[in-house]
Amino acid sequence: MPTNADIAKLLLRLSTGGLILFHGVHKVIHGTSGVKAMLSSAGLPEFLSYGVYLGEVVAPIFIILGLYARVASMVLGVNMLIAIFLAYGFSLSLAKYGGLAIESPLLFLIMSILIIFLGSGKYSVNNK
Repeated sequence: MPTNADIAKLLLRLSTGGLILFHGVHKVIHGTSGVKAMLSSAGLPEFLSYGVYLGEVVAPIFIILGLYARVASMVLGVNMLIAIFLAYGFSLSLAKYGGLAIESPLLFLIMSILIIFLGSGKYSVNNK
């Protein structure tokens, strides 16, 4: 019999993977020029921008399916740490309407950490 914990893990995986996948699809359609510019201004090589496809397309699909969700969540978490560093510089400044400027990537980072700790649950390809 399914437990509430298994349903919660499924909802966490679907929301995390589904929402970040929109960012990845946008980059597939429009390219990674913005990421390249941020990497270049940070003194890093531009070819690293292609890693965003791994972190925002491949990893979310694995998270949604529950296929090696912990590993995929680690990839997403690293992707979010790099995004926070490049876009905000780990600044805790406030946005226009009062929330933290880094709120969205920080939430994705926290959600990926939760998946790492909780696993994928009963409703997953790996079923753990």
